[in-house]
Amino acid sequence: MNPFSKLKNGLSKSRRNLAEKMTDIFAGRENYTPEVFEALEEMLIEADLGVELALSISEAAEQRLRGKKVSGDDLAGVLDVLREYMEEEIADWPEPRVGEGQPKVILVVGVNGVGKTTSVAKLALRYQNEGKRVLLVAADTFRAAAIDQLCIWGDRLGCEVIKHKDGSDPSAVVFDAMSAAKARAVDVVLIDTAGRLHNKEHLMNELAKMRRVIEREVPGAPHEVLLVLDANTGQNAIQQSRVFKDATDVTGIVLAKLDGTARGGVVFAICRELGIPVRYVGLGEAMEDLQPFAAESFAAALLAKE
Repeated sequence: MNPFSKLKNGLSKSRRNLAEKMTDIFAGRENYTPEVFEALEEMLIEADLGVELALSISEAAEQRLRGKKVSGDDLAGVLDVLREYMEEEIADWPEPRVGEGQPKVILVVGVNGVGKTTSVAKLALRYQNEGKRVLLVAADTFRAAAIDQLCIWGDRLGCEVIKHKDGSDPSAVVFDAMSAAKARAVDVVLIDTAGRLHNKEHLMNELAKMRRVIEREVPGAPHEVLLVLDANTGQNAIQQSRVFKDATDVTGIVLAKLDGTARGGVVFAICRELGIPVRYVGLGEAMEDLQPFAAESFAAALLAKE
């Protein structure tokens, strides 16, 4: 299956959700009345696009269509408005620059249960397929099982894993990892962190401390702080993003489990409200199912015909 087909398939629940609600809004209507556009705005909010974006889209659709008779061509026009706004809101962002001779350091954060460790492994495979030498870092020292899980992935992928005993200081693990990465000419360092509960200030402070250690040992790093979010949480993901952005200056989102939800519209709310790009989307459980995010492809797949 090619990447676009996989993306389209992964967004099927979100796409059907939008299509069904659009049909409900326009079915039996003869003209585009103010009530139609109010219903459109409410539907977009329910689809997790966020209030501001939903209002912008409904206003643009109203300017184009208000007073006209409902027809198939005009319905296509509504979809055109949706697509234009979606592509604009989630325009692709440039990759961060890495200094010559430096390892690319990526800190992976998020709350419990969103799939951080699995996402780290999937990212490692992607970089390996590009010919990069990858180092994994078990900085989740709160659970011995988390260290073991990352070591299992390291064995499967043939990646070295830097670890300490469970209960160790995560920043000490990170310090050793930075030293190892520089000494062994590693290309990419992927740091797995504990599942931070976003209302626990001391855990957030620990993340900030880890970042300071990384910056001291590799100037300019971390080059990416990727926040893993579960797409099923919808608007709750926005609050998580705000807290993590304040604590660690998040540079990108990994939106996991997108294939299992009808709430794919949260991508747009994240980008508009927080100014954080989505870097990857998870479209299944297989190692190859973590895909780089592309705005145009995402909007096309979300609004494509079945």
